[in-house]
Amino acid sequence: MTARLDPERLPRPFDAAAAAIAAERFAEAGEAERAFAAAPAGAALLAALGGHSPYLAELAVRESAALLLLAEDGPDEAFERAIAPLGAVDPATTRPALAALLRRAKRQGALAAAVADIAGLWPLERVTGAISDLAEAAIDAACAHLLRDAAARGELRLTGAQRAEPRLVGRNSGLVVLGMGKLGGRELNYSSDVDLMVLFEPETAAYHADRAQAVHVRIARDLVRLLEERTADGYVFRTDLRLRPDPAATPLAVSVPAAITYYESMGQNWERAAMIKARPVAGDRAAGEAFLREIRPFVWRRHLDFAAVADIHSIKRQIHAHKGAKGAGATIAVEGHDVKLGRGGIREIEFTAQVLQLIWGGRDPGLRDPTTIGALGALAAAGKIDPRAVRDLSEAYVFLRNLEHRLQMVDDRQTHRMPEDAAGVARIASFLGFPDDAAFRRAFTGHMAKVERHYGRMFEAEPTLASEEVRGSLVFTGVEDDPATLATLRAMGYGNPSGVAAMVRGWHHGHARAIRSERARELLTALMPALLAAFAKQRDPDQALARLDGVFGRLAAGVQVLSLLERNPALLGRLAGILGAAPQLADHLARHTAALEGLLLGADGEVGSAAATLPGQLADARHFEEALEAARRLVQEGKFEIDAAALEGALDIDAAGEARSGLADAAISSLMPHVAAAFAERHGKVKGGALAVVALGKLGGREMLPGSDLDLLLIYDHAAGAEMSAGRARRGMPAIRPLPVSQYFARLAHQVIGAITAPGAEGRLYDVDMRLRPSGSKGPVAVSLAAFRRYHAEEAWTWERMALTRARVVAAPPALRRKVEAAIRDALLRPDAAEKAIPDAVAMRARMLRDLPPDGPWDVKLGRGGLVEVEFVAQALQLVEARRHPGVLATTTRIALARLADAGALDAEEARALIAAERLWRTVSGLLRLTVGRWREEPLPESVTAALLNACRRLAPQEAPVDLPALQAQMAARANEVRAVFERRLGRPETSGDRA
Repeated sequence: MTARLDPERLPRPFDAAAAAIAAERFAEAGEAERAFAAAPAGAALLAALGGHSPYLAELAVRESAALLLLAEDGPDEAFERAIAPLGAVDPATTRPALAALLRRAKRQGALAAAVADIAGLWPLERVTGAISDLAEAAIDAACAHLLRDAAARGELRLTGAQRAEPRLVGRNSGLVVLGMGKLGGRELNYSSDVDLMVLFEPETAAYHADRAQAVHVRIARDLVRLLEERTADGYVFRTDLRLRPDPAATPLAVSVPAAITYYESMGQNWERAAMIKARPVAGDRAAGEAFLREIRPFVWRRHLDFAAVADIHSIKRQIHAHKGAKGAGATIAVEGHDVKLGRGGIREIEFTAQVLQLIWGGRDPGLRDPTTIGALGALAAAGKIDPRAVRDLSEAYVFLRNLEHRLQMVDDRQTHRMPEDAAGVARIASFLGFPDDAAFRRAFTGHMAKVERHYGRMFEAEPTLASEEVRGSLVFTGVEDDPATLATLRAMGYGNPSGVAAMVRGWHHGHARAIRSERARELLTALMPALLAAFAKQRDPDQALARLDGVFGRLAAGVQVLSLLERNPALLGRLAGILGAAPQLADHLARHTAALEGLLLGADGEVGSAAATLPGQLADARHFEEALEAARRLVQEGKFEIDAAALEGALDIDAAGEARSGLADAAISSLMPHVAAAFAERHGKVKGGALAVVALGKLGGREMLPGSDLDLLLIYDHAAGAEMSAGRARRGMPAIRPLPVSQYFARLAHQVIGAITAPGAEGRLYDVDMRLRPSGSKGPVAVSLAAFRRYHAEEAWTWERMALTRARVVAAPPALRRKVEAAIRDALLRPDAAEKAIPDAVAMRARMLRDLPPDGPWDVKLGRGGLVEVEFVAQALQLVEARRHPGVLATTTRIALARLADAGALDAEEARALIAAERLWRTVSGLLRLTVGRWREEPLPESVTAALLNACRRLAPQEAPVDLPALQAQMAARANEVRAVFERRLGRPETSGDRA
């Protein structure tokens, strides 16, 4: 028996009964085992293993011969014997035989490292180095087998020497396997995953370069299977390939050129930190070193990279979303504390080293040590960190890594969390050799407090945007779901935490084009806790966040938007509220990012600023295209500003309609001079000529809803005798091309409509409907004033006169405005208009009910007693009463109804009912347009129902519906009231003739 195993250095068994059973089972294996179990050193070792770790006790029994050799020759020799077969695998070895060989090497190597660790024979760096060497040897042997297998299938070229000699197989093979993370830094813990990146050179060894991808993907897949598949022999290592470039969008093996392109354009700061430790561990090591040299500028930047501090620290803040957060990992407790991710844990020590390496390592290659303790020492020697801090952090690192090993040795579990109960803590304290758990607790909290203090001094001085409402972990770095983060997201109210985490990781990987720049990702990382808290307040936070993902996906660039949110935290809450309730606005926001400025203005209650600034900004434009783009930008901002204010209740339906109409008025009237001037440069002017834009429909009535198009009528006039346009060309301009008057104004009208409807970088101003012009779609786009008068004197239909009750001149020179308004008034006051108004209106409504049925239960326009019937009552009665009471004429429906009541054409109660119904119908229609657009189904989404109920409560607090059934009952009652008035004042549409 060797004296290497000192019983005094071994921990006493925590569970004496389990220790006795382990010793008994070991002794049953044979005579040598019985002797070992009876010897003091052997008994002490078996008691230490069996009294703390069921897994190691089982392993000692299974590999009893290896344990006896270890006791005789020492752990160094035992470990070398364990891994030596992996470097000399017979090329003829089958895959099942290789799998068994790998697993035996893992069992024996792991046992040697564990015994050396527990017995105090190896320091930490030797333990982690040995486990890393075991992993590297296993990966190399597996890759050699897979390369030979691919060559045997005719997919790869291998020389005879490569096929015969295991150590030569990988050379010039083009297969690059990089060890990342702890494997790369030779710091693997006892139950680590091995993080690998599989790359390949497409032209190096594959017979067909176009098939190289498929070949190497199969090699990567088979490598994972060889290493982590659990068989009767156990497993080798759990394997993770997700540290490759953009793992959600790339295959298991990535070509070297594609990887270089990714890191040069999309690489993130946390990937730079991961690359600090990267090294070739299998395959073509020379090609691996060449790749790492190629991306060295990405990892090690020559300039002092202080920007990385904010970015990487904000990642750490996501782990602890607020410094005062409660719960696991937030304060230094013992039970349940995460020794890796918790405060004062291993991750904070690693972050300290890696951040400082990223800042200074570009200029000083001596700081690029891949090991944590080595890096800290180099940083101290270079004067980049206080030596006292390095001493404290290094001591804590050794303590915590040893503790991590004991936690994992108990059951061979990849865990970093302390037991939740006092007995479990006492077991770990005993396993580490502490005399009692009180001594362990003092050491544990002491080390972690020092780590937290040093980390806080270096990185937590700056203010954060983390939300006060976030409690727990929010970490989205790397490639896998963090369980604590998923728990935090679930507690916040997200229904699919894993989906949310994947979405956020996708943002960081640049899947959304708006967040592909480094600055955008840094801003997003800093915003993340506050952003998730804001969206968690929505009724369906997952859906709201998905809409934000849609916005990011369509934005051309995200830095401007994210900077805006960073500078204005209150804006984030408004944005979340809008995206939570209104997918239509989310789509609008994605198309028109300038609309976010409108959100800021709307936050101060200054809705309507775009309409006020339009005339001045367009007057300053140097040319027509500049004026048009300015108009598009301001209109899009204004639309969103108004819609957002309406959704949030800052504007009621009347004020919102007036604001939308005012914006359209301003856009048309401000653009008209630019359109006319640009047209005159090409075709001159018509003597005394001018064009008027007349609004009808919702714009004419100042009742525009979200997404309303513009019903327009264009009327022109000119001096008597004018037949052609004329003018003098300016120097440097093409010659004037005169046009006949009718052709001149027809073309000018097309220019006006084109300016309003043509899309640009900011979208189009509005859609235009001109079917209400004389003769409808068959008539000329622009009609002369004389023709307009003649048409309404001789040919106009009742529906055209009814539409004319809402006619309003929105752009025209003062003289022409007066003439057009007079012509409109004359048409409305004609005796024949009054005579035919009611029967024709009833006939039209009957035909609509037959040919245009309502589009689902939420069609409040066409449904029985809906908006159309309210408007028909107002318009038909205006035509009837206008000659006797001209004062009843009003383009706005609710005003017209009130005036009709004053004139005695309606009872006061009838007018009240119609006005209330008309407001309700516009409120419902406007809210649905903002949220879900056209909706044909039952029921409404919950978020839309809530917004609709809130809007209706603001509309009539004394009649506020408490839920959706109450609202539907209220709507049915309003519809019945409207239909009753319609039938009393106009007639029953179902039984009327078709006389319109």
